[in-house]
Formats: sequence, C-alpha cells, structure tokens
Amino acid sequence: MKVELPAAFEDAPISDLVVLIADMLERLMSHNDLIALSPQSLTRFHSRSAPSISILDYLLRITRFINVERSCLLVSLYYIDAICARHPLFTLSSLTCHRFLITAIAVSSKCLCDTFCTNALYAKVGGISVTELNILEREFLQMIDWRLMCTREILSEYYTNLVRTNTLGKYAIADSDSTSDTPVLPRRPSVPPSQPKRPTIEQNMAFAAHQRGEG
Repeated sequence: MKVELPAAFEDAPISDLVVLIADMLERLMSHNDLIALSPQSLTRFHSRSAPSISILDYLLRITRFINVERSCLLVSLYYIDAICARHPLFTLSSLTCHRFLITAIAVSSKCLCDTFCTNALYAKVGGISVTELNILEREFLQMIDWRLMCTREILSEYYTNLVRTNTLGKYAIADSDSTSDTPVLPRRPSVPPSQPKRPTIEQNMAFAAHQRGEG
C-alpha cells in the first residue's frame, strides 16, 4: 500500500523523510564502498572502521534528541553534491557518512535556523567529542567554501526525487504534477580530475596511520 506524502517537504512527516534519506544514503555508500581508499582521498571525516550503527538508526537518533528542521536534513544532501563537485576525490562511504551527517546538520542548523543547539549536544548525540566536531566543522566549511545557502526550489527537487527513486516502493507524492525523470541525488562525480594531485607527505603519513588503525 502506497504512503502518500504531501507535495511540500515542510509538511512531510520527519520520520518518513528520515527513511527516504537513509534509503538513498545506503545506496550511495554501497556504491562508494567499492572505491579503493587512497592517500589523496583521506579526510578528517574518515573513521578507522565503519560505525556499527546504521545510517537509518543514526538519523533516527539525531532527530529524536535534536529538533532538526526538515530543510536541514534535505540541505545535507545538497552539501554532499556541492562538496563532491569541489573535491571529486571525496566520497560519502561507510567510513565518512556518519561524521559528515552530524557536521552537516550542525552547520546547516546554525545557518538556516533561528535557534540551534550547542556543539556539545550535537557531538554527544553524534557520538563524537566536541573537539572532534569543532575540527570537522572547520574542515566542512573550508571544503564547501562557506557556501551554505540553498533555495527552497532545489530542496523541493531533492525531496521529489527521494520519493521517486526510493527502493522501498511504498512512497508517492500526493497530487504531484512533476514530469521530470532526472534525479537530483548526491553522487560521486563520474569523471575524475584529468590531472590528479600527488599526495602530500602529510596525506601519506595520515593514510599509513589510518591503515595501521592509529589516531
């Protein structure tokens, strides 16, 4: 039986929105986990191993303990696209997704909302230290070049395509007259840079430490 969702993402039940986002992210992670990790692609968002909590349960935890606006959840997907466009070697994988999400939600809440939580609460709910979240936040802002704003129309496209492409097969938008079949979903750019930069000494050292499970 189909679950009809409202045309406006602001009216969608946040529990359904979380399910749709998690469904898409799981597919994206499964694809990107097949890409070999290299020194050049290593970032502060990389964990030594994949967290045991699923993305769905992680998002449910975040929305349970933090009052997250629907726009903040959707703009996190826009941030993935924006950062992947600027940094083609970055991929959202099982090693990066959790840290990226809690950072994106913290950053977007500060940018888009009148009220937001402290980094101490974001860090506690996200399962990382405040110091680590502060570092990730700085890294995030540098990677996206502080370009945090997004139009409602773009967020609506993300929402529509989340519903259209979900693998659960149970969601539909009520009275939708959208005719576009082109999904606008976060993805790793398919065309690699023509002249990739060689890894720096720092990247090689960080990669070696990552492989040894240090740090």
